[in-house]
Amino acid sequence: MEYLLFTYPNCDKCAAFKARLKDMPLKGTEIDLAGKEGKARLREFLGHIRRDEKGAIILPVFLVLNENKVEASLTTPEELETWWRSRG
Repeated sequence: MEYLLFTYPNCDKCAAFKARLKDMPLKGTEIDLAGKEGKARLREFLGHIRRDEKGAIILPVFLVLNENKVEASLTTPEELETWWRSRG
């Protein structure tokens, strides 16, 4: 199991998520959405990404991958904590 974390620079919500994530023994990759490569990678997962009422992507985007399939899509430290506890 691994993760992909899509973030933007200077995003307070992204920073809070990363702060919670650093205390967890998970392996993964952070992808910066400010560049073309990050945006292209995000497009691979559009079906798993949540949007707000205006259609904007909710950041950060944390995808848990299990054998290259999305197991979970999370956007808040609270969701991360709940998901982690459920793994028991």
